[in-house]
Amino acid sequence: MNFIFKSIDRYQLASPKNAEDQSRKFFTEILILEVKKPLSLNFNGGLWFESGSIKIHVGTEDNFIPARKAHPALEVENLHDFKQHLMTKHISLIEDGRLPGANRIYFSDSFGNRIEILEWK
Repeated sequence: MNFIFKSIDRYQLASPKNAEDQSRKFFTEILILEVKKPLSLNFNGGLWFESGSIKIHVGTEDNFIPARKAHPALEVENLHDFKQHLMTKHISLIEDGRLPGANRIYFSDSFGNRIEILEWK
């Protein structure tokens, strides 16, 4: 085989039905992502968020169960400042130093989906 993967185009999480306002608040205020879903797809429910090359889609599910193990991992520059940002928003986080060469944290979105943020040393 003669191909390589270049990047992740997007990551999709789930939320309960009719929770778009809660998604919008979390992803715009906590992760500072902008809503970018095309109007032509609004009938599907859910929202799309992005900033630069980061794209997260939050789709809705009738029998929603949060992803507590599966998660997006977002690389950040200046993890210290991001942790301060989370604290000002009263978001609980878990620090994890088990990945060699990286500082990383975990926290959950407003629906209980796990999100990882890391900074390579």
